[in-house]
Order: sequence, then C-alpha cells, then structure tokens
Amino acid sequence: MDQLQKVQIVNEVNKDFVIEALRSIAELLTYGDQHDSSFFEFFMEKQVMGEFIRILNISKTVTVSLQLLQTISILIQNPKSEHAIYYMFSNEHVNYLITYSFDFGNEELLSYYISFLRAISGKLNKNTVSLLVKTQDEEVVSFPLYVEAIRFAFHEESMIRTAVRSLALNIYHVGDDFLNKFVTSAPHSDYFANLVSFFREQCVNLSKLVSECPKNTCSESVSAILATVDEIEDNLYYFSDVISAGIPVVGRLITDNILQFLILPLLFPALQIDVDSNMKIGAVTSLYILCCILRIVKIKDLANTIAAALLYPLEAFAANSEAKLNGYVSGNDCAHENEEPNIDSVTPGDAGQFSLDIPSKASSSLVLPEDIITENNFYRSHLPLRETLLSYVTDGDDARALGSLSVLATLLQTKELDESMLDVLGILPQRKQHKKLLLQALVGEGSGEEQLFSSESGSLRDGVSSELDGYLQKLKEQYGVSCSVAEAGARPRIHRNQVLDALVNLLCRSNISAEILWDGGWLLRQLLPYSEAEFKNHHLKLLKDSYRNCTSVLLQEIKGIWPDLLITVLCDEWKKCKRAIEASSPRKEPKCILLPFQKLNSEDLPAESSLAAGERMNELVKVFVLLHQLQIFSLSRALPEQPPVHPPIDIPEISRARTAGLDVSGPKPGTEIRLVHALPCRIAFERGKERHLCFLAASVGTLGWVLLAEELPLKQHYGIVRVAAPLAGTNPRIDDKHSRWLHLRIRPSTLPFLDPPKSATHGKMKIKSLVDGRWTLAFRDDESCKTALSMIFEEINRQSSEVERRVKPVLDLEL
Repeated sequence: MDQLQKVQIVNEVNKDFVIEALRSIAELLTYGDQHDSSFFEFFMEKQVMGEFIRILNISKTVTVSLQLLQTISILIQNPKSEHAIYYMFSNEHVNYLITYSFDFGNEELLSYYISFLRAISGKLNKNTVSLLVKTQDEEVVSFPLYVEAIRFAFHEESMIRTAVRSLALNIYHVGDDFLNKFVTSAPHSDYFANLVSFFREQCVNLSKLVSECPKNTCSESVSAILATVDEIEDNLYYFSDVISAGIPVVGRLITDNILQFLILPLLFPALQIDVDSNMKIGAVTSLYILCCILRIVKIKDLANTIAAALLYPLEAFAANSEAKLNGYVSGNDCAHENEEPNIDSVTPGDAGQFSLDIPSKASSSLVLPEDIITENNFYRSHLPLRETLLSYVTDGDDARALGSLSVLATLLQTKELDESMLDVLGILPQRKQHKKLLLQALVGEGSGEEQLFSSESGSLRDGVSSELDGYLQKLKEQYGVSCSVAEAGARPRIHRNQVLDALVNLLCRSNISAEILWDGGWLLRQLLPYSEAEFKNHHLKLLKDSYRNCTSVLLQEIKGIWPDLLITVLCDEWKKCKRAIEASSPRKEPKCILLPFQKLNSEDLPAESSLAAGERMNELVKVFVLLHQLQIFSLSRALPEQPPVHPPIDIPEISRARTAGLDVSGPKPGTEIRLVHALPCRIAFERGKERHLCFLAASVGTLGWVLLAEELPLKQHYGIVRVAAPLAGTNPRIDDKHSRWLHLRIRPSTLPFLDPPKSATHGKMKIKSLVDGRWTLAFRDDESCKTALSMIFEEINRQSSEVERRVKPVLDLEL
C-alpha cells in the first residue's frame, strides 16, 4: 500500500506493478472480511478508496482502469459486513467513479464498468441508497447510478442490456418512495417510453423475418425468427418484472406507452391495412405480439383497454396509424355495431356462408404469408376489429386463422380481463354466465332469475355497460380513439353468436390445417357447456353435414394407399385430440403462429406420391376425429379414451398368407415361406443383373405385402424371402406394349411425420430419402401376368375389407 501511494503517474513502465497491487488489495480485503476485521480497518485508515480515485486520475492506460473497476467490484460484492458497504458508498467516491469519463469505445472496459454498476445495485436498500443520491427539499434530485446505467439500456450487446435491466430492477425493488418518484418523473420516465420504442423496433424486425420465411424455409431462417421471438418475450417479461416491483406509476407508464406507441398505431391497423401502405408490420406478427402482451404483461387496465378497443373499426385508429388506408374514405358511419342482425343467429343455415363473408385468396393452407390481405379493404376499414378476427377464422389462411384463434383464446385465459369484457366480446364461457346469473338470482337482482331460466340467456346490460363505458371513455379522452359504439356493451349475446358461428364455419372449412381446427374445437368446448341444448340448430346441422362428408371421404381412404396405417393413425390422433380439446389451456405457444406448419416439401414431392397421400390421410383422420368427438360432446356423451374399433380376427384357414406360413409379424428377408401360390418372374434391381424370383401377394388382417422369394433348390415349393414391400398403394398395371410385364409402385413402409423426433422441428420435413420405388416384373406368359395382377387386387380388397370391418363402429355414430 505504501508503494502504491508513492506512484505519481501510471504509464507503460509501472502499470504491471500497479495492476498487481490492486489485485492484491482485493484478495487481502476479501480474506480479511472472512477471517480478520483488522484488514478492513487498515483499509479505512489508509483511505484506500480515495487512493483508488487518485490512481485512476494519474493513469494513462486502459488496463489499469480495467483492474481498478474489477477490484472495486470485488470489494463491493464480497463484504458481508454492512459497515463495510457504508464505508464504500460514503464520501462520494463511488459516485465519482460512476460519473468518471471512461473510454467506452473499449468494449472490455464497458463490460467491467457495467459489472461495477450492477455490483453496486446489488447492495442497495433503503439505508444504503441514501449514500448515493442527492436530495433537496426531501426530493431526490440526483442519482448517478440510475442515470448513467440507463444510458446503456439499449446497447447493441445483449449482455450489456441484460445487466442494465437487472440493475434497474434492483433499484425499483428498493421500495423507497422518494426514489420511486425520481425514476418516474421526467426526464427519467422517458426510459419506459424508450423501452417500448426499442420493443417496437424488435417487433418490426420480427415481421421482416416472418415475411421472408416462406421464400426461405431453411433452418437459419427459422432460427432467426426463434431468436428474435426469445428477445421479444424476454422484453415483455422484463416489463412484467418492472411492474411487479410495486411502483404504481410504472404500471401506468408502461400501459400508456404500449397502447400509444405500439398497439393503437401499429398492431391494430396492421390487421386490415392493404399491401400498398407503409405499414412496418404484418397481420401475422401483429396477432402474435398481441397474444404475448396479454399473456405476459399482467396489467388489468392494459388487458381491458385492448379488449374494449377491439369493438372499434379500423378507421377509428386511422388518426393514430403510421399508414394511410389505400382508398380509405372518411365518414361518420362508424356505428357498425349498432346494426341489428338476427338475435338468434348471425349465420344463415346455408353451409359455408357467414355473416362476415369476406372472400379470401387463401385456398391453400401450406404457406405462411406475412403480406396483408387486400380484398374488400374498404369494407374492412368499417368492420370492428373483433369481427376482423372472426373473418380471419372463417376466411383467412392458416397463419391468420391460427393467430386470431390464439388472440381469442388468450383473451379468454387472461385473468386480468373482467368477465364483463369477455361477455361483450362474445367469449365468456356459458358456465360462467350461468354462475353469474345464478348469483344474481340468489341475491334477488331483478332479471337474473328470468335470464337464468330463459332459453336465450344473456348477461345483464348494466354490469357490462358500466365496465365497458369506462374503458371506451379512456380510449377517447386519453388516446384520441373515437367512434360511435354506443350499444356495443348491451349486445353480448349477438357477439357470442357471431363467435360461435365463426367457430362452426371454421370446422366446416376444407382448406385449413387440421391442427388449427383442433384449436377451434378447443375454443368451442370452452364456450359451450356439455349438452346439445346449448348448440343452435343450424350449428348442429353444419357440424353433422361436415362430419358425414368427412366420414364418406374416410371410407374412400380405406381403399387408398395407406389402409394398413389408418387404424394406428386413428387411435393415435384420437388420444391427442381428446387431450387437446379437453385441456385447460391451448396446447401451442403463440410463437407457433409465426412458424411454417410442418408439411411435406412439395418441391421435392409430387402430388401423386404415396407420401403426399399419406399426409392427406393423416390430415383427414385428424379432422374426422375432431368432428367425431364434437358430435359425442354435443350429444352429452362421455368421450372414450380410445376410439371404438373392433379387435382383429384370426387369419382365415384358406388364405395365401396362411398357406405361405405368414403371420401378423410379417415377412422378413431371409424368412422361409411356402411358394404354393407364388408365380415365377424376373426382375433387375441393377442394370444388367436380372434375377429369377417368385412373386407372391398376401395379407394378414389390416397388413399386406408383395414378396419376392428365391426358390430353394433342395426343398420343393419352399423359398427364402429376399424382398418384401407394402401391398397397399402398389397401383399394379400391366405394361401397354409388353403384356407379360407388371409395373408396381413401392411406397415406404411408414410415414415420416408419425415419428416426430426423426423429423424436422420446424419448417418442412426432409424426406428426400423416402420416395416411391418401382418394380417391373417380367412373367413367363400373359396368363401368369394377369394372375399376378388378380392376386394383388384380391389381397388389397381383403385387406381393405378388414380395415373397414374394424373401423365400422367409429363410422356408424348415431346422430
């Protein structure tokens, strides 16, 4: 220490000595704190903190500054004695270091500086913080630690940003009222607005990545989306942590900034803006961000204001929007909600029609576009946002439909949202309505009992209107959103019917992913109780018609390419669907909205290939299972754990499989079989290498194979299986020019998407190794070739008949 005090200037000559002295002081004081208090007494006696400041001022090298910051950080972090912390924070030495003009162009120095600040924040409490602030008239007027730290809150390096946020949270959790007033007053309150602005830019960046994803579905593109999603959700969790620190004003600041700078001018307009506008964000990303905000940022005012704003049409946000509507015509006709549709229903009985009938070009569900729907833009500018969400459910592509369902489900699951707001949006579960009305009837409130036992029960208008009016007034006065929705709060039953109509119409769609239909089924189960009486007649008719159509298509699938896997897929999807629609919450996270659905790669896979047919079969089974379970649900029946499928039967005595010695385990290469029904043929698996083998087609229950066996020379009528392939999907055909040649398609034995761990996590599957093969068999004469063809058809029919017999109980649901 004495040697250090003799140093008058720190340069390249003596810097190593100074660095080592600083390091030794940190080690000695850390040891002394645990074993001998006299070390720290010596430290105070020698005014070492002042000596550190002197060394910093006479140093000309960055390495000394680095070591000094590290030494002081250690001295602040390690002491267990509060007395030591009081000494460290006194005499303005720490504040001097905080405000010292370091060369932050050096990244390592900045990292050490931020660690130093964070170490200080970790020791703050109501007592110690008083040593680091300056007050005047009992108000905090200066707090260098906070002011200097938030300068780096939006640094390009994520580790720096994380450290600053941790530091800020430590400060917010001190719980000092004067300090809270300081951080929430101008100009320091700008930090919260800047947080939202930074978050907003991340949302815009995410939208760009999502819009490029359909053009580039490589793993790097998906990884970039997921990385940005993680950052966005981390930001929202930080908002939540800040709010939970218990500073009331902070919650209001975050709510105001999120609404004023993100949701109202950017996210809501993005739901209907046309592609020619200057919008920075797309509809799909907007839906995702709305879900995340509602799920993570637990602020009652924020959730209820978002819900109330959904009753407004897009034109109400035009003044706040960053883009002008293409073809938008201003006017006073904003009272769309006041148009009275049929009370019992807003959907005609005609299947496929919906009151919000907005045509869409989305005829395929295999692509996730981020560009914004352009058709009927003028009409949509007058459409309330809640109805826009419903129009996406009935007419949007996969991404928009899933996004809208996710927003509705998230609103339903948001505990901060008043039940009256759920009611006015049309998504209050019926059991909660009944519970509310029952309570009102029990306490003697006039119309509660009448509504409870009414066939057209609804919520009381007074409760809904009073809650809603407050938030509508807030939107008008505080955020400048104004439009006539005077009767919106008094019409929850109409809104509810619109939601149910949209969900039922979704379940009748054929151009949407089955996974999304499951999400719609979950939401329908949440809204309705467990009885047929609560379904509208036209809803039941639409669902029954859709179910019958699906059953008819499934019967055709039994005679298709994958009957051998149909029952396996049916049982598997039954269990998955039951878990999905009976779950207490949606099974997918909001980020699934942004990612391409897991589909076979259409560029590498022809539509006529067996794997494409397998995917269609799998999708069909998922839809059938959902519609079947909803039928059971609507009939108030208990949903079984397994589908009612008949058990397999014994192999008939008279069959090719029994004669050959085959069983349900199937033929394996090297297995010995009898060749009673086998036909000699020739086949070349390699050019110029023709082989003489025996062909046999056989089926056992729902399984079937085409076999090529090599005849045993010493054992007549017996042979060894050399090659076996699935019988179904062989599509046998005699060659047009060579009547002794039989062409067979050889499909894979399984489907890649039935084994998720081996397939891609996101995006399109890599299935180039699983493609259809071809066999061309040359028989001795025309008659042998025809016999082989007949053998294949007979065994295919036998296999299909057994599949149909086993699934008959599932298909024969009495409606």
